[in-house]
Amino acid sequence: MIFVFLAAGILLSLTIVMCLYRLAVGPGVYNQIAAANAVGTKATVLLILVGFIMERPHFVDIALMYAILNFIGVIIVAKYLLRGKLCHPSI
Repeated sequence: MIFVFLAAGILLSLTIVMCLYRLAVGPGVYNQIAAANAVGTKATVLLILVGFIMERPHFVDIALMYAILNFIGVIIVAKYLLRGKLCHPSI
């Protein structure tokens, strides 16, 4: 059964490499942001798979924190690209 999860981890790693290629040479900024988000999501799943293979349940907590940071980072970058700044001063 471990071999199935190991094969899934290897395939997931290959898809991460393909997303990193899209991140590096993407046709536009928005495609690069989508690729960065995909890399973060796939890395979260890969962390959970590694935790299952190594029988370490605390990897799930680490993966959830990484997913939250990935989501917040993508929102901040998208907001910056949309408005040109991160916040509007009230003064």
